[in-house]
Amino acid sequence: MKIMGTQISGVKIIETDVYKDERGHFLESYHNNRYSSQGIQDNFVQDNLSYSKKNVLRGLHLQYRYPQAKLITVITGEIFDVAVDVRPESSTFRQWVGVTLSENNQRQFFIPEGLAHGFCVLSDFAYVHYKCSQIYKPDDEFGIIWDDPDLNIEWPLDFPVVSAKDQQNLTLQGYVNSIKEA
Repeated sequence: MKIMGTQISGVKIIETDVYKDERGHFLESYHNNRYSSQGIQDNFVQDNLSYSKKNVLRGLHLQYRYPQAKLITVITGEIFDVAVDVRPESSTFRQWVGVTLSENNQRQFFIPEGLAHGFCVLSDFAYVHYKCSQIYKPDDEFGIIWDDPDLNIEWPLDFPVVSAKDQQNLTLQGYVNSIKEA
């Protein structure tokens, strides 16, 4: 396993060890002691599996009072996955990291608590699995609009399919203003 840091502290790209032979392949998708020794010490309490079609863009999502660290893996397909630092006190506030995850490259993406997360599907469809360090709490969910010009995320698609709910997400500045009031 190889873990690479990014320009945002705590955000990591993980290249898993894949063992292949004529029967197929095997990989260890999570091992608490190994990940913990590499700085991923979160206690994961909920697993999610998402199915999305080509050009679907989900996000950017986060919880404020009960922030979730996430460990993302693509089971089938290919996505462009994004983490955005939305912590006003952070030296990397407003910065984002994007990585392509796929069934072929078997990479994982670790996003620490306090960051927003979103992804878009590049293949015909994708199954995305993610482990979360907090239980989902709908009353604590925030969304930041995917095309916020203050973030200038370079999404690799021209016409994303975005849910009605995500189209109503706040700008980053709107999010910052709402947490100040909370």
